[in-house]
This record gives sequence, structure tokens and C-alpha cells, in this order.
Amino acid sequence: MPLMQIIVIAIIQGITEFLPISSSGHLAITSDITGWADQGLAMDVMLHVGSLFAIIVYFWRDVLNLAIGGLNLLRGRLTPHGKLALYIVLATIPAVIFGLILKKTGALDALRADDLLKLQVVGWAAIVYGALLYLADRFGPSEKAMENMTLPPALVIGLAQMLALIPGTSRSGITMTAARFLGFSRPEAARFSFLLGMPAIAGAGLLTIKDAIETGTTMSSDVWLGAGLSFLASFAAIAFLMALVKRISFLPFVLYRFALGIFLLAMAYGYVSL
Repeated sequence: MPLMQIIVIAIIQGITEFLPISSSGHLAITSDITGWADQGLAMDVMLHVGSLFAIIVYFWRDVLNLAIGGLNLLRGRLTPHGKLALYIVLATIPAVIFGLILKKTGALDALRADDLLKLQVVGWAAIVYGALLYLADRFGPSEKAMENMTLPPALVIGLAQMLALIPGTSRSGITMTAARFLGFSRPEAARFSFLLGMPAIAGAGLLTIKDAIETGTTMSSDVWLGAGLSFLASFAAIAFLMALVKRISFLPFVLYRFALGIFLLAMAYGYVSL
């Protein structure tokens, strides 16, 4: 794989995985502009591994507390961190079930095989879910912190995460939208979204690893480079977003999603050609 392709897709994936702007939309544009071939299963796995480690490193205190709480839970001792760990696990289940259904039915594979339909879906999703993010951020209260999390809101955010399987939705964007509608502050909505993303990203990575093993795919030096670049880009994106949402609203990301969606739809309906 060309070095430039590794660098570009790793940076795009790492940044857009965590900013609420849709990684699939940007990868679709990149593919159309460059004409690059698909990066393959092994690269997909390692890009997600890099993103996962970025969450673990940035939120290492939260991750450590969740791990300790989970161990205490297994020993029959319920602590606040143990409850939060349980909520994250339970909130992940809807997306796992929905993902398995889509995988078994081949719905997502069919969508990926139709470039025109994919552009249309990603474009409309970028606009519609951008509008929802604006409404949630504009009118949602901001009095709750992650320590106030209970099972019902965790499950609602988990159900929202299912929609992230639709290209163009943005996993971080839809979970932050749900959290804002439920009254969590911007920093706390982002924090819970990233922690909730750990099992989701890990699960997607394990499924891809399984597919890679079944197809006999090997791990070359290219994929390790991609993982490293994805880690750096992901860490920078997380740090940038966490700093930004303490000062301003999600409006810049909403406007960006609108622009992205309009551009993709213009491409899909033949008004713009690359």
C-alpha cells in the first residue's frame, strides 16, 4: 500500500472517529478523489486498535476506575464505578445485536457495494443527524454529570448508538446527541460517549480480526504504521474535542455536517463531479 494512502486514511479515520462529523462520509470523499483501492481487513483492524488505545490512554483514570469497579462487581461488591461499568456493558448490547443482524442479512455489505446509494445515505444522514445534534445542544439542559448516570439514560444512549451503524451517522455524534437531549453537559456527554465507544470499537475490531483470520490476511509493517498514526490522530481529536466543548457549543460541527452532507448529495445527484 502506498505510504501516502496509509498516512491519509489513518489520520482521517483517527480524527473523524471521535469528532461528531462521520468518518464514513470523509472516507467516501477520499475514495472518490484518490481512486485508492480498499485498504483491506488488516488495516481496518489496526486503525480501530489505534483509536481504542487513544481512548484508554486519554481517559486512563476513568478506565482504571471502571476496571476496578468491574472486578469488585464480579466479587459481589457494587460500587459507583462498578455500576457505571455495568451500564456501559448493558448500553453496548443493542448495537451489538443490531450489528450482528446487519452482518447476517448482508444489508451493510449491499450498501457498501453501491457507491451511489452509499453517497446518498451518508449525505442525508450527515444532514439529518446534524440537525438533531443542533436541537439537542441548543435546547437540552446541562445539569447532569456522568456520576448522575443511571440505567435508563444509559440504555437510551445505547439504543442511539445502534444508529451509528448507518453510514454517515457518526457514533460519537449520535451518542452525544442522545446524552445532550437527556440533560448531560457537553463535556460529560463527550466523556460518556468515548467510554461507551471502547467496547463498541473493541467488538468491531474483534469481528474484523475474525474475518481477517478466516481469509488468511497477514499483518504487515503497513498496518502497524497505520495503527500508530491512527492512535496519534485519535488522541489529538479527543483532546481537541474535550477542550473545545468546555468553551463553545457543538454548532461548528453541525455546520460542518451540513456542508459535508450537501456536498455528498451534490456528488450523488450529479451536480458535482470529482
